[in-house]
Amino acid sequence: MQEGSSEQEFNSIRASIAMLNSNLDQQNQRKISVLNELQNLQEKIRKEGAESKVKKFVSLLENLKLLERQESEIRCDFDEKRSSLEAEVSDLEEKIAAGSDSKMLSRGLDGSLNESLQKLNSAKRELAARLRAIVSIKRQLDDAPSQSELIQYERRLSELNAHIQEKLQQTRKFYATYNALLEIKELMLKETSLLNSINSQFQEAIASTTGRMKLLESMQGIVKGSQQKLGKVQLGLQEEQKVCDALKERYTAAMAEQRRCYSLLKAFQDVNLACSLMA
Repeated sequence: MQEGSSEQEFNSIRASIAMLNSNLDQQNQRKISVLNELQNLQEKIRKEGAESKVKKFVSLLENLKLLERQESEIRCDFDEKRSSLEAEVSDLEEKIAAGSDSKMLSRGLDGSLNESLQKLNSAKRELAARLRAIVSIKRQLDDAPSQSELIQYERRLSELNAHIQEKLQQTRKFYATYNALLEIKELMLKETSLLNSINSQFQEAIASTTGRMKLLESMQGIVKGSQQKLGKVQLGLQEEQKVCDALKERYTAAMAEQRRCYSLLKAFQDVNLACSLMA
């Protein structure tokens, strides 16, 4: 009966060691998963330029490094405990093989079992704290947007930007049309006022030499003002023509670059096709 009890206790100790090994393996797997998720998050941040996530990511990395140091300490402690338990198991097996006193052996087994249970409970508590820390980090990582969400945000922002640019072009066109019509209206009002003034004063002006001179001076002033107005309009037209020419040059350069990209892409596809055929 005592030998059967001793074997059960040995089996219990071995089961404890196996459980510790299993828990450590699970912990390593969770660590690898967290590292992979951190690497994926780092790639997303680098590609999307999400500067608002950098500080949070650095904090997560610091937490991960701290957890790695704790894991290393736990691993060393686990190796020591496992070596101690294996030594105790070997010692107990030697005592059983040598036929030691049953009472002393029973007391030794009880003490070893209690110590092993205490070590097992301590390892469980450490493992639970470790798992809680990993779960906290995973929860923080889940708060960051996924790649599909970032792509959707980028697509939506591109559509919104295109819509805004379209509305801006329409608004500029409407303002330009309004300003042109307003200027035409002012010129027509001035022309009408001038014609009415000439019509009402023409007979009186040509009746005397002084009136004719004043009329001539008035007409010369009107011509001079019209020429100044025409000069301003021509200057604005020249500036608009310069802008139009610059846009045409940019468009020509962009088309040339597009053709060059198409040719490079075609050459790259041909090279890939040739490599695949050779393979």
